[in-house]
Amino acid sequence: MTRGEGAPKSISVEAVGFESHDHAGCIASALKAAEDHCAAEGLRFTPVRHKALEILLQEHRAIGAYEMLDRLRDAGFGSQPPVAYRALEFLVANGFAHKIERLNAFIACAHPGATHSPAFMICRVCQSVAEAQSEPSRDGLSDVARATGFQIERTVVEAEGICPSCAEKADA
Repeated sequence: MTRGEGAPKSISVEAVGFESHDHAGCIASALKAAEDHCAAEGLRFTPVRHKALEILLQEHRAIGAYEMLDRLRDAGFGSQPPVAYRALEFLVANGFAHKIERLNAFIACAHPGATHSPAFMICRVCQSVAEAQSEPSRDGLSDVARATGFQIERTVVEAEGICPSCAEKADA
């Protein structure tokens, strides 16, 4: 076998969620970007939508609708489920958040404004979630879809495992 033959391809991946970073700066810049986007597009970035995004940005883990409702209620917003659901629906529809189907919960988008196919890595120990941009597969699912005449519009990858922090704790 020649060098490189059969070896895995080297890929550059930027996963947001597991690495150390300026979290306060991350939150401030994401909120500012959302405000600017909404202003440019004529979208109403209401106080409850702003707070819901801020809550999602505070942690790199997915938050369920009822936890969101509790946090919004604690922040002085309404206590009826539609308050949380409408805010989350707005954030997802406008690319500020994603729904993690595996957890039936939501997370702030790590790449707002970018058209991308997200891949989510979910830690089964601490429930943290990292988002990376994934390249749509050119084989497997795409081949099956093409063969059946199905047109894939959106693909989301959700993988469950152990994050670097929890793996280090387990090795210690």
